[in-house]
Amino acid sequence: MLTALSISHYAIVDALEIEFGPGLTVVTGETGAGKSIMIDALALTLGDRADAGAVRPGADRADIVATFDVSRLEAARGWLAERELDADGDCILRRTVGADGRSRAFINGKPSTLADLKAVGELLIDIHGQHEHQSLLRRDTHRALVDQFGGLDAQARAVSTAFRAWRGKRDELAALEQAAADRDARRDLLKFQVDEFDRLALKAGEYAQLDAEHKRLANIDGLRAACEQAFALVYEHEDGAARDRLERARHALDGQDDGALRQASELLSSAIIHVEEAADTLRHYLDRLEADPERLAEIEQRLSSCFQLARKHRVQPEELVELHERLSAEFDRLEHHDTHRAALEREVATLREAFVSAAKKLGEARRKAAKKLEKEVGEQLALLGMGGGRLQVEFTPLAEKDATAAGLDTIELLVSLNAGQPPKPLVKVASGGELSRISLAIQVICAEKSTTPTLIFDEVDVGIGGGIAEVVGKLLRRLGERGQVLCVTHLAQVAACGHQHLRVEKRSDGKQTASAVVALGRAERVQEIARMAGGLTITPEALKHAEAMLAGS
Repeated sequence: MLTALSISHYAIVDALEIEFGPGLTVVTGETGAGKSIMIDALALTLGDRADAGAVRPGADRADIVATFDVSRLEAARGWLAERELDADGDCILRRTVGADGRSRAFINGKPSTLADLKAVGELLIDIHGQHEHQSLLRRDTHRALVDQFGGLDAQARAVSTAFRAWRGKRDELAALEQAAADRDARRDLLKFQVDEFDRLALKAGEYAQLDAEHKRLANIDGLRAACEQAFALVYEHEDGAARDRLERARHALDGQDDGALRQASELLSSAIIHVEEAADTLRHYLDRLEADPERLAEIEQRLSSCFQLARKHRVQPEELVELHERLSAEFDRLEHHDTHRAALEREVATLREAFVSAAKKLGEARRKAAKKLEKEVGEQLALLGMGGGRLQVEFTPLAEKDATAAGLDTIELLVSLNAGQPPKPLVKVASGGELSRISLAIQVICAEKSTTPTLIFDEVDVGIGGGIAEVVGKLLRRLGERGQVLCVTHLAQVAACGHQHLRVEKRSDGKQTASAVVALGRAERVQEIARMAGGLTITPEALKHAEAMLAGS
């Protein structure tokens, strides 16, 4: 549940702190007061696109914080815990937008991506916008609507995954068959190239070893001279080797009864041991250091072969082993083309069967959900003053070759607004007001099926008035009794149905204008509903009517 929203320096909002409770909260106010700004700001915390123009003029950045109580939301708590973002039953989403357009996102105080904001937001809140009815005119939204109503989203995702797996292997098989025409020429070329690599027989890591050994053998005189000089300096130099000088220094401290000097003597003893070990290492290295012209020539020849092959294939010598493996694998596929194709064909057939089976089951589930959706929308339309209206969900089967990730059907919503008329596409029969009511009926029904704890309706009652508006208010109040609902409205009948009432006001000091939100008590609600119902001049009759509306809710 959304418990609080804090907005700073956003649009015409300077600073705003709003607390929310359960049930239906209605938000009202004069046109232009900033009612929808609150919803837009909340949408930013849910991952919506940021716009630098929304930062209040003169401010460096806008800052929006939404606090949710997730103590009873297992899915949200699991999501947060999995990412180590849980915080004692709270989920705090924060979004900052700079005047330069850059934005930052935080979940429970930790920097997060917009993708994560959207993911957790989907578990917390669902916003129905004031122009959402327009989406009903697009056929691509109809299938998603049926899936949402029927709780088929997971099943639809599984079908989409099965389709992509089938299509991927099917494309791989097609590419294999397409390449069959020039397979022989490619195979001959690959055989020649692989034979070159086989003759070289370069092993993983061998080039680096050869390079290191070549450097050592090519510089053997320099290495010997450096070793002999180092050995002499530490062990047998005529002017006093390092080991002898250290020994004399330690001997000078013998017999001195002083703690600090004893520590120095011990360190000198340790240094003598290290110097002797270094001398032994140098002696053994010199014993093994021998010139080997034949080995040097052999390495130079092998390195030359590596350079030539690498230059031929335009790669670095270190990449030859990996290239050898790739060319060998491709040659093997072409050499055993028939076997590989048969295996691919079997895999394609298996994946096709899995997709078709899953798609058919999804189609059946969609048809069942569609029948129920048609019935419930019809009932809601009657309540909304469209008694002769009915919704029909039309399924058009697709040939298997035309299948999509969505399945084996196309789905379109048709509507008949009058008894006896055949259903037709929404775009052809519904006016703006009718479309708004159809959309509202669908939204209310889908919201009743939703597991999202908070629902927001932003002026979805556009184009509705009179007794129908009262029905809409009661529908939203019914939704509020099973969860949390926020509704931005301009209708008095809807506002009267709220459990809580917030009024957005625009205030000005003559220099700047800002929005404020006020929680209304009973008397203030009567005044506000009277204003909404009767206009600027509030008469005693308007107040009586507002009292009656509140009493009737």
